[in-house]
Amino acid sequence: MKIKKLLYTAFLSSVFFNGMAQKTVLNKAEKEYNQYAYIDAISIYEKVAESGYKDEKMFQRLGNAYYFNAELTKAVKWYDALFSLNNQQESEYYYRYALALKSIGDYAKSDKMLEAFNEKVKTDTRGVLFENNKNYLEQIKANSGRFEITNAGINSTQSDYGSTILNNKLVFASARDTGNAARKTFKWTNKSFTNLYASVLKSDGSLEEPIRLEKKINSKFNESTPVFTRDGKTMYFTRNNFLRGKKGKDNKRITLLKLYKADFVKDKWTNVVALPFNSDQYSIAHPALSIDEKKLYFASDMPGSFGQSDLYSVAINADGTFGKPENLGSAINTEGRETFPFISAENELYFASDGRPGLGGLDVFVAKIKDDSGFGPVQNIGEPVNTKFDDFAFIIDSNTRKGFFSSNKDGGKGNDDIYKFTETRKLDCEKKLSGVIADSQTSEALTGAKVILLDDKFQQVSEVNSLADGTYSFDVKCNKTYHIRAVKQDYETSESPVTIQPEDNKSELNVKLEKQIKEIAVGTDLAKTLNIPIIYFDLDQSFIRKEAAFELEKVLAVMKQYPKMKIEVRSHTDSRQTEKYNMVLSNKRAKATIEWFVKRGIETNRISGKGYGESQLVNKCSDHVTCTEEEHQLNRRSEFIIVSMQ
Repeated sequence: MKIKKLLYTAFLSSVFFNGMAQKTVLNKAEKEYNQYAYIDAISIYEKVAESGYKDEKMFQRLGNAYYFNAELTKAVKWYDALFSLNNQQESEYYYRYALALKSIGDYAKSDKMLEAFNEKVKTDTRGVLFENNKNYLEQIKANSGRFEITNAGINSTQSDYGSTILNNKLVFASARDTGNAARKTFKWTNKSFTNLYASVLKSDGSLEEPIRLEKKINSKFNESTPVFTRDGKTMYFTRNNFLRGKKGKDNKRITLLKLYKADFVKDKWTNVVALPFNSDQYSIAHPALSIDEKKLYFASDMPGSFGQSDLYSVAINADGTFGKPENLGSAINTEGRETFPFISAENELYFASDGRPGLGGLDVFVAKIKDDSGFGPVQNIGEPVNTKFDDFAFIIDSNTRKGFFSSNKDGGKGNDDIYKFTETRKLDCEKKLSGVIADSQTSEALTGAKVILLDDKFQQVSEVNSLADGTYSFDVKCNKTYHIRAVKQDYETSESPVTIQPEDNKSELNVKLEKQIKEIAVGTDLAKTLNIPIIYFDLDQSFIRKEAAFELEKVLAVMKQYPKMKIEVRSHTDSRQTEKYNMVLSNKRAKATIEWFVKRGIETNRISGKGYGESQLVNKCSDHVTCTEEEHQLNRRSEFIIVSMQ
């Protein structure tokens, strides 16, 4: 049995639809389904479907039964049949169908289902997150490739998952056959119940043969997902509602999940007690401890949850009592499943979710826990940990960057397998962005310039002043685009983009500032002084292009500011055509430029011009040299040389 499904399936009775099928032959399947015995229900429903019978509710049940057992590839067949029969379904079917489609790699159709889902329920966080992150696959790709993973080496042909570290041992849940004749199978899946096992971690990273924990901890029902205090004296773990031989049930006679606590006394686990905030009417599972061990995190579908299971935290008081559970809020939880929390030594919350844009099924996400107990941005940790299937129960040693996670992806030995990994690069890799602020003309370092770091939406992130040597630096994150804005009195403000590449040893952006007041004299080229791009002409044309007119306005403004200034327009062509042709063309361009100024009030005695043809090329593109159009265009230019200021 996969306890990871319980908060998602049988324990969430609100997500199921009651009612009897139209045909008598479906009555037994309906009964099994409503009692969450999915394997029995699937068998009966499929026999009816194979006989050619088509029924909307039957297709819903078949799709759901496989979906709730995390067999998403098999669910696709029946959701296909359902939507072919009637494409107007309740909103949740669109979301389930979308996740199932991801399991076969059909992301395009999945996205269409998510769009339809969002149209039906515009306020659902899952749809909103998809709508706001249409490029989620690109984001996941950018986060991928950071892990080296391999099978942990202790998996069985059954389910093995939900690991944690206790001293030098890996403790995990397993449904493996231990040879116990009294071992029961779970009716919902026909799989064995899970118990807790421990395997010694050897120095080379391999694991010894797992040993089942003592009976005081392992009952005849499900145990899973333990977490231990650092001193190894206290364990919190998940178990079905069963204690001291008594099984608890909700008002529908379903046995749900609870959290339990045990003490390690005289080399034995004892004093097993249920935590006080448990309830017979809802499930609580998958505990995790904060760094200071003063807070317990867990998953639950208790009243007040956003979705099918939410993440909560509860204070552990100094006297051993507990506070009131608090929902982690919409920054983490969605209308889907959030489950399997883990807190790293760097105060990061890792968790599994199917409510956020992902690769399919449960994906592992991470968010930094802030000092005010809020959370930083939630990020998908990417492939190869995350796949089209369920990936969950992620734990990591922040020092060694090694850890374990569980998955039911293809290629495993059992229904769920445990994998070990090494993280080769942090998701939030941080680097220094540095540079020098300098005068564009003299290259002299500028002290005291205000340097502002902006994000990709031009929101301010940080601000510093350049030092005596003109340098500045910021802490930035990889794979992000920033803008550097430099401001200094008597200089024009500059703004430049920069993307931080994780593979670069350092990120550098030097900034040259132009003086607002610039010296001009006889011989000055106003195009360079005013930082005017080259005045371009189309090939074989002498017409002033629209974008060129905008730049000419700057020269016009200077000439009006200095009414005695005289300039010479020097027009140049590229090397294509003959020298004679180009000389004629450049003279026409000089004349066209002069006429543009005269029409705007400049006296003819203040502006003259001359064509230079191809005699003064600025690059290699002479006759018989192959060049790009862009390279040729650089030679088709005009210069504005001051010949007199008096």
